[in-house]
Amino acid sequence: MHGGAIYAFPRGDCQPGEEGSVEDLFKLAGIGVVVVGMVRRWRPTVVVVVAALLTGLAGGIPLLPDEPLVRRLFEGVGGVRGLWQPGEVGLLSLLGKAFADNRLMTLFLLTLPAIGLAERYGLREESAALIRRLRGATVGRIHLVYQLFRILHGALGIRLNGHPSFVRPLIAPMATGAAEVASPRGLANDPVASDRIKAAGAAAENYGNFYGQNLSPVQAGVLLVFGVMQGLGVPVAIWDLVRATLPVVVVSVVLAALQFWWLDRWLRRRAGKEAR
Repeated sequence: MHGGAIYAFPRGDCQPGEEGSVEDLFKLAGIGVVVVGMVRRWRPTVVVVVAALLTGLAGGIPLLPDEPLVRRLFEGVGGVRGLWQPGEVGLLSLLGKAFADNRLMTLFLLTLPAIGLAERYGLREESAALIRRLRGATVGRIHLVYQLFRILHGALGIRLNGHPSFVRPLIAPMATGAAEVASPRGLANDPVASDRIKAAGAAAENYGNFYGQNLSPVQAGVLLVFGVMQGLGVPVAIWDLVRATLPVVVVSVVLAALQFWWLDRWLRRRAGKEAR
């Protein structure tokens, strides 16, 4: 994942090798908030924002920016610790800038109305019917082909926002249609099998997108690694990073093929038991 982040650094003259104080440990509280939020399954957006605010406040960054309106509110006051300090960039400004710098990540929202209309007029039903007419199409093969499709698009630097744009309206009904062809009676009303098919579709999307995008020299992840290594003085070219990713991509495809083959096998066995 790539996005904006707030980094809090010590305000003192801490030199390398010096031990941090107990106060410095509070700057790690945001990590605890993220861990607890994941365990408790709280809303991710709220957890991330709260963690960012807590980390920034612990690092000495005030909440409000030094803007004219804020100055008028605190006129005559030298500053309020944790709320406002003259000449300081506030946490709200940092969060707003991070969102504005990464606003292109929200463009997928524009596709949702079109996808909803397509589903309303039978996109899912037609995609499932198409698969039913294809011989040899299985749940695992469909997911493996889709993973290769996502790797190709990632290597070309094309972002598809696969979960809302492809997996839900196309891949999931196509895989379900393939399962129904293999066993129309056994898997028709099986919630366990349905959940496994949906999970496999999500896995194919994640595998293909995550590893495929590292095959493109213009993707943010590759550029981030390149910039960090250059900053550390490690001589490396972007294409060296891409070549180093190739074995990982091959391994991911092989492991995914085994996973999807095992899923096909499990579905056949389960269909036979349910039919009896």
